[in-house]
Amino acid sequence: MKDLTQGSIPKHLINMALPMMIGMFIQTLYFIVDLYFVGKLGAAALAGLSLAGNAMFLIFALTQILNVSTAALIAHAVGAKNKEDANLTFNQSMMLSTVTGVVVCIIGYLGAEAYLNLISQDLDTVSMGLAYLHWFIPCMALQFVMVSISSALRGTGIVKPTMVIQTLSILVNIILSPILIAGWGSGYAMGIAGAGFASSISVIFAVILLCYYFKTTEKYVSVDFALWSIDVPRIKKLLAIGLPAGGEFFLMFVYMGSIYWLIQPFGADAQAGFGLGSRIMQSLFLPAMAIAFAAPAIAGQNFGAQNYQRVRETFTWSAIMTCSLMAILTLVCLSQAELLVQGFSDEPKVLLVSVVFLQIICWNFVPSGIVFTCSGMFQSLGNTMPALFSTATRLISFIIPALWLSQQDDFQIEQLWYVSVTTVCIQASVSFYFLKREFKKRLPKDELSRDNLANESL
Repeated sequence: MKDLTQGSIPKHLINMALPMMIGMFIQTLYFIVDLYFVGKLGAAALAGLSLAGNAMFLIFALTQILNVSTAALIAHAVGAKNKEDANLTFNQSMMLSTVTGVVVCIIGYLGAEAYLNLISQDLDTVSMGLAYLHWFIPCMALQFVMVSISSALRGTGIVKPTMVIQTLSILVNIILSPILIAGWGSGYAMGIAGAGFASSISVIFAVILLCYYFKTTEKYVSVDFALWSIDVPRIKKLLAIGLPAGGEFFLMFVYMGSIYWLIQPFGADAQAGFGLGSRIMQSLFLPAMAIAFAAPAIAGQNFGAQNYQRVRETFTWSAIMTCSLMAILTLVCLSQAELLVQGFSDEPKVLLVSVVFLQIICWNFVPSGIVFTCSGMFQSLGNTMPALFSTATRLISFIIPALWLSQQDDFQIEQLWYVSVTTVCIQASVSFYFLKREFKKRLPKDELSRDNLANESL
């Protein structure tokens, strides 16, 4: 356990974010390797990977329920020096993650084809996406156990072991991808199915390592099957914090799915180009997201310890660091978009869609940094409803004009990207407004006066 209620907040942010940045950088390499080898299989394969990969937003929505709530409640317990409470939260989270993983696996195999047919009219794209998902579903199911363990560690201020294990896992994926996709060394090329199989193997490897580390090293919270019996009050606490956070990712799943649905008339090349561009964008976001992910543990422990000024300082430093990184990435996309997508596809139309997407969508990078930071702070305060509301605002403000534009005779795909930029700016404004309101409600400004009044009453 690491006490984050003392010491320099910028130093804590950097110390926690750097390991996550390294892990996310390795994850970026994994994305690049996957995109490179699948992209060589053609536009249908790339589009199929993108459509199937969008299903991960649904998994992220479910894992986020446990990820956010487990980290927040454990951070509060650590700040309040309540080890028993932290252990109860962790074991209830592990129980829920195990059950949910099994359910997701079953539903995934039963519903994969229906999902793909809903958002694509191209038979080759659906076939490719289905081949990928059939091997990728175990990876999605195992995410739940992985998230429960890593969020528990993050809540206690520990991130390096998770980074090391994640890095090793992704290296396994990077090594296996060309072997399984293209048949390097084996002579047997699985094609796009190999990408899903490589991901599943790497996640199995990561779960085994995490469980071994947790059993042999971590002492503040530990697995206790006696605490796996259903505890309704604790589950209600987990869901109260986690459901709105999961709802955010579910709305992102709907948002991404709606774009794939809206651009169906432009063909597989457009869907592949958007998929490639959005994956590169997500990879670019990872360093900034590392800072945003570090903030909830720091602010959460200080909120639990009633160090309210340090909670505000955590937001300030997190916003400065995150938005600065996003500003740099904006300049990179404006000047080097062609370089970022080069080599991932041999289809000129696919590359053109990706380049234009990145050059337009990068204008929402800084507002996205504000959204990430505010979401992290909502998590630390134990109230994620405002983040869900801001995401819903973005979805509604995007869907309505996007549907109208799609019915016009002169509808162009670029119009969707401009609408998206506008809606992210709206979302950032809404998130910031609600965070200011939460700070006013939950964080007393004059702690000294409050303490003096308490002493006088005694």
